[in-house]
Amino acid sequence: MLRSLLLFLALAGLSFAQMPKNLYPWWNHKVVVRQLNLSRNQVEQIRSAVEQYRAHLMSARGRVLEAEGNMEEQFNRDPVDQDKARQAIEQLIAARSDLTRTLSELSLKLRVLLTPTQWRDLQRLRPTKEAEEQQK
Repeated sequence: MLRSLLLFLALAGLSFAQMPKNLYPWWNHKVVVRQLNLSRNQVEQIRSAVEQYRAHLMSARGRVLEAEGNMEEQFNRDPVDQDKARQAIEQLIAARSDLTRTLSELSLKLRVLLTPTQWRDLQRLRPTKEAEEQQK
């Protein structure tokens, strides 16, 4: 039981990590886009890439939320069916893996659209954890 509780707490902590470290929706921030001095072609390609991935990202995020709910439901059963709980854990792992893979692929696609200088500037412009916390 203690092992299950510790595993649940560890997985719950991971639920706050939605996007890979270097990927945040910078393409929606007009100031960042302007400071990167993107060409019209780059802006169009970025919009196209984000649109291409949008449906899959929404679907993947939905599967993560569903898997989280299923796991929570299994953990709240009394008594806990360990086999069903393990299946729920595996389902969550698979869903998170798919979401991370998709976000990472989008990040790569966007990275190759930027020049090395724009990439470095984007890293410099990335919000700090403190700034992100202040916006909440």
